[in-house]
Formats: sequence, structure tokens, C-alpha cells
Amino acid sequence: MKTKKRGLLIGFILLALLFIGLYILENSLSSATMLITILKKGVIYALIAVSMNLLNGFTGLFSLGQAGFMLIGAYTYAILTIPVEMRGMIYQYYDGGVVQFALPAIIGMLCAGLLAAFFAFLVGLPVLRLKSDYLAIATLGFAEIIRAVIQYEGLGPLTNGSNLLRRFPTFQSVLYPFAAAAICIGVIVLLINSTYGRAFKAIRDDEVAAEAMGINLFFHKQLSFVVSSFFAGIGGALLAMYQGSIQAATFKSAMTYEILLIVVIGGMGSVSGSIIASFLFVASSEWWLRFLDNEMFIGTFQVPLLRSGFRMVVFSVIIMAVVLFYRRGIMGDKEFSLSRVRNRLSNRKAGPNA
Repeated sequence: MKTKKRGLLIGFILLALLFIGLYILENSLSSATMLITILKKGVIYALIAVSMNLLNGFTGLFSLGQAGFMLIGAYTYAILTIPVEMRGMIYQYYDGGVVQFALPAIIGMLCAGLLAAFFAFLVGLPVLRLKSDYLAIATLGFAEIIRAVIQYEGLGPLTNGSNLLRRFPTFQSVLYPFAAAAICIGVIVLLINSTYGRAFKAIRDDEVAAEAMGINLFFHKQLSFVVSSFFAGIGGALLAMYQGSIQAATFKSAMTYEILLIVVIGGMGSVSGSIIASFLFVASSEWWLRFLDNEMFIGTFQVPLLRSGFRMVVFSVIIMAVVLFYRRGIMGDKEFSLSRVRNRLSNRKAGPNA
């Protein structure tokens, strides 16, 4: 018990130091610098990856519908928070739209998560009786259908059809997405460490044995699916705030594959692995390898291959290498902890004869 309390205290201290460091960093650098941009997008992807890991890694359900629930969350947030005086300009083809009120940003985020969870509940009733590849195909189909429905002109007064939604509240400070993600990930961790979380892991390991132990398979699968979608919806709302505008066409299946790739690289069943992999993925794909897209000359000699798009080729090779050498991901199913680091360091100091 004392060890648990001490671990909690250390966690809160580290979290406080992180926010202090972010505040200092943000006030010493321009908010437009690439580092701040990567931190903002990285923490949003971390939340979405952890929510997907809850379903795929901890419960063993292979779902590919994450982009669809992110889309629902993003559109719900935007529709409910656009200022009334701006609606005429944004819904210019639909007489100002049907929604003529605006909610505060935090309430809009909660509504985004709740509507995504509601759709997950409805979708989960039939599809969660499927297994493996069939479940993946069904959830992927849902994501594609919801994207097509939102772009349907008949829903234009609500969704603005295939046009952009913008002018909704966004965030300037990097502290906002970090605070939102920290709270959401904290709730997910508490759920994983609860009796429900142990039931999720039992279902993942062996459904027959879990059912024999008295675990209600459908209820726990539905719970995991709904909770995962709730936080995916909040992640979609944060992504909309980060981008400043949203359009349904951007929430393609490729977005789900990106999140799944992050989960696999970090480790299926590891929260800290998903968080670490999210920042590495965003930084590598959008910052560290950016120079590979620029033509380079040494005197009059042009360096071959360096041109637009080469960055993604190199990035793909790096991902293949990581998957080959870390088949269970960076963290596997383990979690990062100070005690683990301390034990490893003490083992190294003790040497092979210890």
C-alpha cells in the first residue's frame, strides 16, 4: 500500500514538472515553432492510440473504426461550438444551418465523446458478435459509411455537407491538449487496473476460459468498445481544435491505419508504449525527416533521390526495421516505471556475477 501511494505521489510530481516544463518551453519559444506543433499533435495522437489500444491491445478486439468515431467527435464539437454570429458565413449554402446556439468548448468536447460512444453502442450490438477479421471489416465499413453520410447534401443544414467547418473555438497553448489527454489517459489507466480491466485481459487471453470464470463476454466487449469510442470522439474534437477546420474527406481509413501502426510500434497492451510511439511517429513523419523532401546540391552535383515524397519512403523503411527488430513493439506489454529503470540500473551495476 505504501509503495502504491509513493508511486502515485511520484507520478503527480512528474506530471507537475512536465506541465511546468511545457509552460516554460511555450513561453520561451514561439507557438508556431515545429517543436510546439509536434507536441500538440503528438499528445492528441497519444490519446487516440491509447483509446485504440484499450480495445485492440487489452481486450483483443480487432477494430478498424477509429477514424469514424474521431469524425463523429470532430463534427459534433464543431457543430455545437461555432459562434451563432459566424454560422451564416459558414453555412452559406444552407441558410445558416439548423443549429442556432453555441456551447462552451469543454461541454462541446464532452458531447463529442458521448455521441461517439452512443454510436459505438448501437454499432456494437450487431458487430461485436463477430470475431477477428469480420469485426475489423464491419467496423471499417461503419467508418466509411459515416464519412459518406456526413458529406450527404441532405444533411447539409447540420453538417455543412462536403464543405469545411471552421471558426469554432481552438487552443493556442500546448497545455490545453496535454491537460485533456492526461485526464483521459488517466481514466483509461484506472479502468485497465480495475476489475473491468482484468476482465478485458481475460477475454483477450482466452474467451472460453473467461466465460467459464463467469465473465459476461458481450457486456465487457461492449463496455470496452464504448469507452474506447468515447475517448476517440474526444480525440477527434481535440484534432479539430488543432487543425482549426475540419472536413469529412480527411478522416479516411488511412488515419485508422496510422493509429493502429502507432499501437503496434509502441506495443499491444502497453499504455506508455502507445504514448512514446505517438510522439516518435509524429516527429519522424512530420519533422525529423522533412529535409529528405528537399533537393540538395553539392556544387553542381545533385544528390539523387532527394525530392518531394522521398521522406515517406525512408519513413516506411524505418517502420519496417522497427517491426522486424521489435516484434512486440517498443514496450511489448510492459509499462514504463521508475522502479523498473532503477532495477535495471542496479542489475547492471551488480554485474553478471551478482
